[in-house]
Amino acid sequence: MTMKEQEEALAAHYAAILPLLGEDPQREGLVKTPRRVARAWLELTRGYHEDPIAILRSALFKENYHNMVVVKNIEFYSLCEHHLLPFFGKVHIAYVPNGEITGLSKLSRIVDTFSHRLQVQERMTREIVHAIEEALSPLGVMVVVEARHLCVQMRGVSKQGAETMTMHYVGVFEKAEVRQEFLSQLSLG
Repeated sequence: MTMKEQEEALAAHYAAILPLLGEDPQREGLVKTPRRVARAWLELTRGYHEDPIAILRSALFKENYHNMVVVKNIEFYSLCEHHLLPFFGKVHIAYVPNGEITGLSKLSRIVDTFSHRLQVQERMTREIVHAIEEALSPLGVMVVVEARHLCVQMRGVSKQGAETMTMHYVGVFEKAEVRQEFLSQLSLG
């Protein structure tokens, strides 16, 4: 299915939803809404069409560097797969190279790739680690994600200000002192 066909099919579904919510799809402010929402959803889920491993490998460099590389405060926006509501926050990444490094912007790009899919924070955290591990074969990788979930804040328990933190690590980060070194750089340890 082409992107245009996807957009048309999504727009038709959103046009059908509006009357179910009690709205008039022909009302001036809503006439173009189904198409706008369809385009937005295609943009918000573009990560399904991107390959995070290829992104990381597109800027691989041989480098004899074996200390921690940290990129922190990578802003992200995603959609909770349970309620299709946004969750957003920051991703912090650390890895210890094993002869190869990647361009620093590529780490932000893979965060975008995984966050532009229907997600749960726990899986997204793990997927980022495994992509870096597969593409770079580093000595270790650790990812920390801090996020606010609108499904928690807008509905159900309605807890304003609640934040969720997840972390996943492999390799040298399995040692508490190495994890602590990274967390102290984030002011979390």
